[in-house]
Amino acid sequence: MTLRLFDSLTRELRDFVPVVPGKAGIYICGLTTQAPPHIGHVRFAVAFDVLRRWLERGHGYDVTLIRNVTDIDDKILARSAADGEPWYALSYRNELETADALESLGVLPPTYEPRATGHVPEMVGLMETLVEKGHAYAAADASGDVYFDVRSWPSYGELTRQSLEDMAEAEDADPRGKRDPRDFALWKGHKPDEPETASWPTPWGVGRPGWHLECSAMARKYLGDTFDIHGGGVDLRFPHHENEVAQSRAAGLGFANYWLHNAWVTMGGEKMSKSLGNSLRVSEVVKEHRPLAVRYYLTAAHYRSTIEYHEGSIEEAATAVERVEGFLRRALPGVDTLVPDARTALPEDFRAAMDDDLGVSDALAVIHQAVRAGNTALDDGDHDDAADTARQVVAMTDILGVNPLDPAWSTGGSDVDDVTAALDALVAERVAARAQARAARDYETADAIRDALTAAGVTVEDTAAGARWTITRGKGD
Repeated sequence: MTLRLFDSLTRELRDFVPVVPGKAGIYICGLTTQAPPHIGHVRFAVAFDVLRRWLERGHGYDVTLIRNVTDIDDKILARSAADGEPWYALSYRNELETADALESLGVLPPTYEPRATGHVPEMVGLMETLVEKGHAYAAADASGDVYFDVRSWPSYGELTRQSLEDMAEAEDADPRGKRDPRDFALWKGHKPDEPETASWPTPWGVGRPGWHLECSAMARKYLGDTFDIHGGGVDLRFPHHENEVAQSRAAGLGFANYWLHNAWVTMGGEKMSKSLGNSLRVSEVVKEHRPLAVRYYLTAAHYRSTIEYHEGSIEEAATAVERVEGFLRRALPGVDTLVPDARTALPEDFRAAMDDDLGVSDALAVIHQAVRAGNTALDDGDHDDAADTARQVVAMTDILGVNPLDPAWSTGGSDVDDVTAALDALVAERVAARAQARAARDYETADAIRDALTAAGVTVEDTAAGARWTITRGKGD
């Protein structure tokens, strides 16, 4: 079966055909670095990390993934002015915190992570092409602004299936210099109240790039005139992605063949955002919850489905992780970390779910079915069959980025990891003391140790390879 993806240009599911056989080029609109990221911000990175893993490990594609950094825009300048901090310092600080957040959630690093400020020459070149072709113009008020002429491009609105007459005005610049209020800014002339460091020279005057121009120029530089997949949050479809399509194709580029958009993380039915005061910074969340559980929470829903956050959401994900982890440690005693063997065959039901527009909900159902079957095999004494099932579970969870035995989850130094390590050491000491008591035929002491652990929510299981322990929460598999 070939991978089927939702194509926003046609609203249909279509078989994925890469531009270059055996390779896949993906461009993802990264975060604007005006503030530290909350868990709603990073859902896009987790969703497209799953896509990348499936293309690489499920289909064997050589994936080039570009995730840009928007390190200059109106919000960054406004925030820096309000905080009295240089815009580039504020941007870089938040860029580093974003990188730490994504790493903590097991998001693989992109092939390249270009910053907008490092690609001004490419942006100027794209503008020159658009002006030459009659699709862009410099504002007549000598402001230095350069606009895209939406009426010059009859296909404008094709991505979101809107007619020009139904679109709102582009509020990204003073409308006095525009031929049509819906024309959007490719370039913004320098303003007296803006720092000189936030401007670059162009044939039309000094200034800084418009948001939409940045992504088109960077995607072209690293992926070529035509590439496979462009992704981002659903809120970027209009105007950002619509404008990217228009300016790129008007310049003669094929641009993206597929557009994938992830839905929001909501809270109380509203998009999680700082303006609503309901943000949950990743750096704080992973102090209270295992990063693996947070990753599972963000992965478990289909990328086009909204995730509603509520108190207890991540705890529910943690319980699911513990079920998987408990089985793996039962089936593979003594194995603390394990990456999948490339020779391990994936169940056909799992492949079918992932190939159908990344159906992670159905894929997770296959994983948990395997966990139940594996536990049953262990209960029946069939340890070899359980071990084979465990290796399949490792392979499947690794594709989703939630493999409990991935070495990445054993590092990072979060508070939760430290607590887990301390608990492991304490319980291991008690289990060892129990084993010594049993060896000395002091069954009264051995039973007392086991009863104390059980009362604390720790279940000890005697296996052929020795005692294994798990935390129980009173919930069956």
